[in-house]
Amino acid sequence: MADAQRTEARKNDTPDAAASSGSSNRGTTPKSTTFRDFIASGWADRTDVVPPPRAEASFAAARREAISALHPGETLVIPAGDRKQRSNDTDYPFRAHSAFSWLTAWGSDSEPGAMLVLEPRPGGGHDATLFFRERAGRDSDEFYANSEIGEFWIGARPSLAQVAGDLGLKTRGIAEFETVRTAADATTRVVREAAGDLLPGTDDELDAGLARNLSELRLVKDEFEIDQMRQAVDATARGFEDVIRDLSRISTHERGERLVEGVFNTRARADGNAVGYDTIAASGPHACVLHWTRNDGPVVPGDLMLLDAGVELDTLYTADITRTLPISGTFSPVQRDIYEAVREAADAAFAIVRPGIRFREIHATAMAVIARRTSEWGLLPVTADEALETDNQQHRRYMVHGTSHHLGIDVHDCAQARREMYLDGIVEEGMVFTIEPGLYFQPDDLTVPESFRGIGVRIEDDILVTADGAENLSAGIPRTADDVEAWIASLS
Repeated sequence: MADAQRTEARKNDTPDAAASSGSSNRGTTPKSTTFRDFIASGWADRTDVVPPPRAEASFAAARREAISALHPGETLVIPAGDRKQRSNDTDYPFRAHSAFSWLTAWGSDSEPGAMLVLEPRPGGGHDATLFFRERAGRDSDEFYANSEIGEFWIGARPSLAQVAGDLGLKTRGIAEFETVRTAADATTRVVREAAGDLLPGTDDELDAGLARNLSELRLVKDEFEIDQMRQAVDATARGFEDVIRDLSRISTHERGERLVEGVFNTRARADGNAVGYDTIAASGPHACVLHWTRNDGPVVPGDLMLLDAGVELDTLYTADITRTLPISGTFSPVQRDIYEAVREAADAAFAIVRPGIRFREIHATAMAVIARRTSEWGLLPVTADEALETDNQQHRRYMVHGTSHHLGIDVHDCAQARREMYLDGIVEEGMVFTIEPGLYFQPDDLTVPESFRGIGVRIEDDILVTADGAENLSAGIPRTADDVEAWIASLS
């Protein structure tokens, strides 16, 4: 269903308006009164149990208070977003907008089209209400005929009371959101990228200010979020182990990278919601393609495989970890030298992390090692120090990406924060971000020795800033060349 159709369906709140598009020419659901009467009868009474608030509910309430304080007197609308069409009448799996989940604690079980509204109180602060389309009664067409939201098609859906108890939030039916929509004025702010044309009259610049504030509030993680990050890392470690255990089978298939992706995805679905982003299973020269997600090549013994993957939990928090594995179980001397150079850069960057430094210093520290090592190999036309000058940067030919990004409910979390809060910002206790240097020598790069060509290495870890330093959350996943070889041997 197109965005405009979905918006109209939310306004009208009728089964026909919400029905899936693209399938009317093959519909065979009976429409006789006899059938409708029969299918509406003979059902056991529902015994809805209202659950106590989930563990994250109190943290979400504190987050709502934080954004409320930044927008006094303004109405804030944070949509979950709608399903997105994949083809014809087939949609991608629904994932709520991250800001919506962060403020409600509603994760993988979120309802498409839901709206969180924070309405200002006369005395200050905001009242929070969650609007969503409540399930239909069994006496309605929607119950059995609507393939998008009918319970015959997608299973049981929650009541307003159940969601209110689960999330610790006041709930109302989506039809009542119309009063909010019609009252929208110059004091209304909306998370625009999730809203489509729902509230077209709001101010784009002020809407962007709301998105910015929501990003910046997520820069420092709360206790619940940190625990979720630990769990996501642990699940991801199990996924890496699954892949290693299956390498002998994977390496016999002409599209072994697809098998790597599938094995890891099995773990992500078993232990979480899904993968947090498209898995990069890049073997051989494909490891030199930074965002290689086609994953359609062979996994050949003697090559390296760069596996960049993360499990997303049902709370939507995700890990983001990369390990580069020798497919045969051991690194060649050249592979080992390149690998250990990357690890040296990662270790140097990690060593400086503590509250009070600037975030960009992490990248600069890693780059100093990359410049020195590429200079030692004779790859640079200038010295390492000269390469590090702003107007030069020759070493970046072999690592064009950044070293770190914030991580959390988004794999590239806090992306709409201001530069002075992010790249130029001060590192604080409770921040979680990646450290991920790499070296990539393209197969046709004539500036490097032939033995280097087609080798790509990245090592990526998830880092928690502590009161006096940092903790590598993914340190339990082997990192040194020796440990990686022993890891593969132990699982083969």
